[in-house]
Amino acid sequence: MGRGTVIDAFGENHTLNGALNDAVAEIEMRLLLEAIYEAYHYDFRQYAVASLKRRLAQALIRFDCRTLSALQAKVLHDKAVFPQLLDYLTVQVSDLFRDPSYYLALRRNVMPTLATYPSLKVWVAGCSTGEEAYSMAILLAEEGLLNRTLIYATDINSESLRKAASGVYDLDRIRQFTLNHRESGGKGSLSDHYHASGHSAVMDPQLRNRITFADHSLATDTAFSEVHFISCRNVLIYFNRELQDRALGIFQEALVRRGFLGLGSKESLRFSAQAAAFEDYRPEEKIYRKAA
Repeated sequence: MGRGTVIDAFGENHTLNGALNDAVAEIEMRLLLEAIYEAYHYDFRQYAVASLKRRLAQALIRFDCRTLSALQAKVLHDKAVFPQLLDYLTVQVSDLFRDPSYYLALRRNVMPTLATYPSLKVWVAGCSTGEEAYSMAILLAEEGLLNRTLIYATDINSESLRKAASGVYDLDRIRQFTLNHRESGGKGSLSDHYHASGHSAVMDPQLRNRITFADHSLATDTAFSEVHFISCRNVLIYFNRELQDRALGIFQEALVRRGFLGLGSKESLRFSAQAAAFEDYRPEEKIYRKAA
């Protein structure tokens, strides 16, 4: 199947013998998302439409389907298909200390306040394959706080969580990880926190032991613990406004009084129904604080 066929399926080119058009494609996508929700209890119905279209276009190629209806049939009748489709519907791109200035701001402006608590709970929401969770663990270790901290790292993709829990990354990624760590104000060497094994870098078990990886959906689940800091970066941009408000409401509920929230560089609380629940703290790095 050619790439042009996929474009046709989403109504961007009307050359597929008139079989598909915008209205049909929209109906097919709604039905596919409903089927996923009913069969597997994963809710993508309030994800941003443009993002879903891009990801489903790639999935049509991968599963050799001409239409979303054909993809729906595969998802419902072949249980092996959905875990693979989930990789297309969730974001799996990250690095250790991605956006180093964010971690530098945490180190300088948030960690001193967190250090005043006798014990800490941190939530990394949408942790993907674990890079951000291990970044937080390393940062806390370097600031002398890890031994009194529990980190909850959550995602909806069970395969991503499995990879995250292993703490194993390709060794060829370490050069970028090391550069990010240095620019984030890292203390000592990043190599203090992993060891090489063949072509892999294996994260220090002391980091892994402070992290609980768990399945959690911001679309369907609720707050599960009272935490002092939440980092949810580059997740909300894939939600529509209603789901963004729902997620931010969960964060507001989960945070302790005057707790901190970190978002991605392209995300904001502006215009959110939850905006009044937070104060700007380091807005240039999208770090907010729960209002008193």
